[in-house]
Amino acid sequence: MPYVQGRVLEVGAGIGETSKFLQNAKVSHWTYLEPDKRLFSELVKKNCRSKSDEFICGTTEDIKDKIFDTILYIDVLEHIEDDLDELECCSHLLSKNGRIIILSPAHNILFSQFDRSIGHFRRYNHKMLMNLEFKDLRLEKYIYLDSLGLFLNLCNKLILKKSIPNKKQILFWDRCIVPISKLLDPILNNKFGKTIIGIFEASKV
Repeated sequence: MPYVQGRVLEVGAGIGETSKFLQNAKVSHWTYLEPDKRLFSELVKKNCRSKSDEFICGTTEDIKDKIFDTILYIDVLEHIEDDLDELECCSHLLSKNGRIIILSPAHNILFSQFDRSIGHFRRYNHKMLMNLEFKDLRLEKYIYLDSLGLFLNLCNKLILKKSIPNKKQILFWDRCIVPISKLLDPILNNKFGKTIIGIFEASKV
């Protein structure tokens, strides 16, 4: 939350659920970017409540002459095959000292048929985020989330080998596993988890 501020671009906004949790007093303008026409239509219907909101159907390549202070990729970058090219493209949309925030599934050891079925090309770890750095973009900070989820995912991968969770399992995870992880993650200093967040800062002169 402290890093989400100013003019915000949310890449792959879906139907706009993310902004409900990340909107705050330091945000002056929120741009929703969604390439899927069906999702985009639903996105506009559900979220056109503020004059400071803008909706664009397309990708970062379709945005011209706009500058943002924060660019969000929430469960999106793992769906993009050439992730480095994508970040280089969107870095041109960043203001001086602007930030790109990435949230993604963590650890390729957990990569499963489920990942493949929903269009993931990879899961990330700290080293993989470091490999996305280039001249004008540096990894400022990273943390892992859902430490208990990491352990349970490993057990599933090695023992149960179930590729796609059912509705009951998803509800159990959200209601029981995530609250426990929220308690454990700070104790473990956010060094372990099935989700990773990377915060990149522009280093423009």
